[in-house]
Amino acid sequence: MANVSIADIKALREQLGTGMTDTKNALVEADGDIEKATEILRLKGAKGNAKRADRSTSEGLVAAVENGDGTATLIELACETDFVAKGDKFVGLADRVLAAVAASRAETVEAALAAPAEAGTVGELIDGEAAILGEKVELRRVRLVKGEHFSIYLHKTSKDLPPQVGVVLGYAGDDAETARSIAQHISFAAPEYLTREDVPAEAVEKERALVEQITREEGKPEAALPKIVEGRLGAFFKQVALLEQDYAKDNKLSVGKVVQDAGVTVSDFARFKVGA
Repeated sequence: MANVSIADIKALREQLGTGMTDTKNALVEADGDIEKATEILRLKGAKGNAKRADRSTSEGLVAAVENGDGTATLIELACETDFVAKGDKFVGLADRVLAAVAASRAETVEAALAAPAEAGTVGELIDGEAAILGEKVELRRVRLVKGEHFSIYLHKTSKDLPPQVGVVLGYAGDDAETARSIAQHISFAAPEYLTREDVPAEAVEKERALVEQITREEGKPEAALPKIVEGRLGAFFKQVALLEQDYAKDNKLSVGKVVQDAGVTVSDFARFKVGA
């Protein structure tokens, strides 16, 4: 059996983040060869990846970067436990994944996973690091946001965890303070669309049919139905469309009014919340 020192085990564990027993066994099997032991550990982890394929990934982080060409990239990188999510290895992996995805300007998860990253692809990079981390890791969402300027807001729901809610706001105008405030509003209010015109017609019609049914069951006069239904449909738009929403800092104003007064035009936005 190879003479494996505690120092070698400690050094390899710090490099890879692997367990004490697995690290020692790999070094013994590799006759003390660090490089060979690393390959043994990666191979063992890769086999574990397949076994973890059906596990849920409800933890992780969001990360974003401005790309410098009228675009910005937002990603959600997911894992199984908050223990891994807050570790330096996972956070460092997220930085590497974000850099590669942003460089490719990928607009879908599929394109992002196929993008070049270090010695392979983003997908291969994630699989390799997942093997070492010992958990299922996946790039769950990617969004390329377009705009003249950007405000990026990353919110921590716990001081012990990396950002769990991420917003990228694309806008035109010179009021960066208002733009940041709108990005913070988005993180809280979770709009799905920019304007009411952006809401898919089928979603509007489904909501219209629902509120009409509710209104009829309430026994409202038939002549009053159209006005009541339109009013309730307006409340629906205030829930899902950013510019229709009541501004979080002053609910007497709409977001649309706030950005208009500030000379800001919102062109695009994206919001990710880990696990949502």
